[in-house]
Amino acid sequence: MTGEAPGGSSPPGASASALDVDEAVFDAVERIPPGRVSTYGAIGTLVGVGPRRVARALAQGGGAVPWHRVVRADGSAAEPVRARQLELLAAEGVPMRSGRVDLSAVRWP
Repeated sequence: MTGEAPGGSSPPGASASALDVDEAVFDAVERIPPGRVSTYGAIGTLVGVGPRRVARALAQGGGAVPWHRVVRADGSAAEPVRARQLELLAAEGVPMRSGRVDLSAVRWP
């Protein structure tokens, strides 16, 4: 036996760790105050995962948290949600320059 469940699937709890990562990402994003932003990389550092894993968690289930407060390292919004994200950030008074968030003014943490 190799520790696999019958049928060659992952052991019980393997998907629970993915859910734990998602929850950790959501918890970190919920702490970003209105009018402030963070980056996928900064959230990943807080949680202990890479920026792409943060993006995946938010894309797949982050609708209940202020996902719009997380941007790319250069201050740009992700293309699929760009217009809505910039609209939500503008409503919070987040300063922009050339369509990008001015991270030097509002970066969190």
